[in-house]
Amino acid sequence: MHTLRDVMTRDVMTVSPSTPLKDVAQLLVDRRISGVPVVDLAGVVVGVVSETDLLIKEAGENGLAPRRLSWLLGEGPHAAAQRAKITAVTAGEAMTWPAVTAGPGLPLASAAELMVRHGLNRLPVVQDGRLVGIVTRTNLVRSFVRPDEEIAACIRDEVLRRILWLDPTTFDVDVRDGVVSIHGRVERRSTAQSIEATIGMVPGVVAVEAELSWSLDDRQLEPASVDPVFPFGPQ
Repeated sequence: MHTLRDVMTRDVMTVSPSTPLKDVAQLLVDRRISGVPVVDLAGVVVGVVSETDLLIKEAGENGLAPRRLSWLLGEGPHAAAQRAKITAVTAGEAMTWPAVTAGPGLPLASAAELMVRHGLNRLPVVQDGRLVGIVTRTNLVRSFVRPDEEIAACIRDEVLRRILWLDPTTFDVDVRDGVVSIHGRVERRSTAQSIEATIGMVPGVVAVEAELSWSLDDRQLEPASVDPVFPFGPQ
């Protein structure tokens, strides 16, 4: 599994901006989910309502900074947005917006970094502006729990053969508990470095122990670094 397309949930529960907040809360309880995308009539994601948004409303003014402190420091955009949620009665009024979304072709490692950076528990997946799925942190964690045999097959078939155009039979690949050991010989040093870096971005790989020899040290001829070419992580 390499991209969000491979792990996303396609049957996504959604609400409209006019959905009563009480109905949203009931949906979260009934479906045992922590958040739901808010979409308009065209199917475009305009925001997300989560348990956090509902808790802000439940906490009321007690969840905000003291009025005296707000008067002294000024009420920033974040506090203003929280205050609007307190009086919300619909999903559109309570939602967090704009929604952070991603395309179905986004690599899993990039999606994980995006979710961590924005503190997201769920990531709506959109194509041509419309919602096509959703990915949760649980989906991503599951994608990295892969059998060693599956990881080894991925390295041989996708990394070595399909991406780097190398004969996988000339390499000794062994995977144990996600740790990859690879032995072999290549023509150029840059190729050896690309193999190691690229394998490290394969979902499920914990570490790479590479013992690769080469005939030509082309790194001395070309000072620029060689970037990994396999789309498993941020470029």
